[in-house]
Amino acid sequence: MPAVPGNMYGGQGPSCFDRMKMGAMIGFCVGMASGAIFGGFTALRYGLRGRELVNSAGKAMLQAGGTFGTFMAIGTGIRC
Repeated sequence: MPAVPGNMYGGQGPSCFDRMKMGAMIGFCVGMASGAIFGGFTALRYGLRGRELVNSAGKAMLQAGGTFGTFMAIGTGIRC
């Protein structure tokens, strides 16, 4: 007996909007990771400690995540 392909989209692929959402989420995660690395090292280089370090690195993470997520969503939308 052949296996029935189980797809959560009902046998069809994800829609273009679903792909764009997934691209934005992946881009946001990658941007957050790179923002943590670069923002953290930059804050440490400036001599920030404690709350200032966390605030500075957090701001860099959100900015990088939003920027990269936006561009990944746009790029995914172009490919649809």
